[in-house]
Amino acid sequence: MKLDITRKSFLLVFLILLADQASKLWVKSNMFLGQEIPIIGNRVLIHFTENNGMAFGYEIGGEYGKLALSLFRILAVIGIIWYMRHLIIKEAPQGLVLSIGLILAGAIGNIIDSAFYGMIFSESFMTPAQWFPEGGGYASFLHGRVVDMLYFPVIQGRYPSWIPFLGGDLFIFFRPVFNLADTAITTGVLITLVFYRQYFK
Repeated sequence: MKLDITRKSFLLVFLILLADQASKLWVKSNMFLGQEIPIIGNRVLIHFTENNGMAFGYEIGGEYGKLALSLFRILAVIGIIWYMRHLIIKEAPQGLVLSIGLILAGAIGNIIDSAFYGMIFSESFMTPAQWFPEGGGYASFLHGRVVDMLYFPVIQGRYPSWIPFLGGDLFIFFRPVFNLADTAITTGVLITLVFYRQYFK
């Protein structure tokens, strides 16, 4: 049982990391910032953007904020690995272990961007990034930006004029741009909260 769920967990983490990094490397190598590729009309798009911060494009400002976030991510991954090991030893439900594996894979995926992309890529302004440019990349270790590309503005319109402060402004749902790592984290958290909340009691 323990060996079986350990193998499944590592396989899940590996496959998500592979898909996440493959999609990010393709976007980084073939698109420039702000470029869009429509998949299903203007409702499902590949939209290349980068962010210095957390999931779904949220950011912590400043160089020290970025460094603190990167270090926090690394500590979080260490904590998640320890907790997964604890769950496996305690023979927790496989679904719970795998949902924690989703969170782990997503966290590692975004750490890779922050840690290494700044050193191996040039900027992506007006042209796709170059690998290992002369003179070095656009940022130092742990100061890279996370690549986001999944954009689903499913509902678009304008707020009614009678709404204070927002009347007439553009309304978009779902506005955030994200990546597969963000998706894995969100899915893992939701599965844990919905199906395994009682386990933590």
